[in-house]
Amino acid sequence: MSDELDVLIIGAGACGLCAAIQAHDKGLSVAILEKNDRPGGNSALSTGSVPAAGSRFQKEAGIEDDPETYFRDLMGIAGETEAEGLVRRMTQVSAETVEWLIDEVGCRMELVTAYKHIGHSTNRLHAPKSRRGQDFVDDLLAAVEKRDIPLAVGNSARSLIVENGRVCGAMIDTGDGELVEMRARAVILASNGFGNNRELVARYIPEIAGAQYFGALGSDGEAMIWGEELDAQFLNMNAYQGYAAVADPHGSILSWTTIEKGGVLLDKNGNRFGDESLGYSGYARHVLEQGEHSWAIFDQRIFEIAMQEEEFAELWEHKGLKKGDTVAEVAAAQGIDGAAAEAAVAAYNAAASAGEGDAFGRKNFGMAPLQAPFYSCRTLPALFHTQGGLAVDDNARVLRKDGTAIPGLYAGGGAAAGVSGAKGALGYASGNGLLTATALGRLAALAAARDLEA
Repeated sequence: MSDELDVLIIGAGACGLCAAIQAHDKGLSVAILEKNDRPGGNSALSTGSVPAAGSRFQKEAGIEDDPETYFRDLMGIAGETEAEGLVRRMTQVSAETVEWLIDEVGCRMELVTAYKHIGHSTNRLHAPKSRRGQDFVDDLLAAVEKRDIPLAVGNSARSLIVENGRVCGAMIDTGDGELVEMRARAVILASNGFGNNRELVARYIPEIAGAQYFGALGSDGEAMIWGEELDAQFLNMNAYQGYAAVADPHGSILSWTTIEKGGVLLDKNGNRFGDESLGYSGYARHVLEQGEHSWAIFDQRIFEIAMQEEEFAELWEHKGLKKGDTVAEVAAAQGIDGAAAEAAVAAYNAAASAGEGDAFGRKNFGMAPLQAPFYSCRTLPALFHTQGGLAVDDNARVLRKDGTAIPGLYAGGGAAAGVSGAKGALGYASGNGLLTATALGRLAALAAARDLEA
């Protein structure tokens, strides 16, 4: 098979699966390698949300949006980026990517209208009804199986095969201690980022190095290591997606809807410590700075909105939340100072009622002032995935430092530079990771098809 293989894909998350589907549909022979025992990667751990500007689903819902507005949104929160061209390209292809996922791949997704989430000026997230990334991945896997595309789990790529400057395969560890040569006319790196490589995280993103890593195992940064060997260019290497509120000890995310709609986070003394409207990614660093844990407080109205999300409903079912008639009661139930918490929320409610910025600069209060009954949840900050990586052109070809493409090599998702800017977590908008995974995976396959034909 390797002698006849057109495209070898390393990684079976959303990027690799999308690349395989598109490559197959363009008539190429393709195979996917996944070093973990099951496919999915970080995509399976996400909410499965892919943003798209100008999709027909927005139009059907009466929502006006376009790529230029989306581009301005991303640039507005990124502030600065080393990959402005990629940002524009991703926003331009976002609608066609989502429509391809639904129409051609068969992904069961819908436009999310209950919330916009950080970074988006309008409703443009498209996700499974469950808001579970695993459901999204399952649909991609079903499409791979339908096409009879080979997918080998438990097979690690150890190095790339490079001949005369061209990438033409990889050396594979199949688990029996021997390396097997697998040759291909094109290789697509879909191996995610380097969040599980503590040395690389400390080198490139020291501000979040102390946080627990809650992304997929196997995100060890092979694409960065191989890229260095090929003199590849790297962009936005300090960018990442953090998450400020992972429920502890349950390990599932506390839906940021609870905070975005008006909830707050308190420290171990029952006090607020910053502006939560920075978003779940941007605020993670601030949570880490003040201590290991924080405690979320929100009310019944917000609880009912969040209950539309299956993961949140399961957190409630598994007793990950405390409920009470007063803030002091739900705070004390978590072991923190009830009186201090009561005073902190009272000050926050007063600012919300006045419609003015509070002591920490928060101006977006959602549904606040908060009203009884109340809920609380103990949380901790986390690193979910890195957003920097290999520089790619508009069609996912990996670039050298001199700007020329490395023949035979393509990258997407966490292996490639993302669209979250060069300011740590502050430039992350919801869905940034899955957009570059799905769009770049598809574009890589289309480019490989054109390049091989040429």
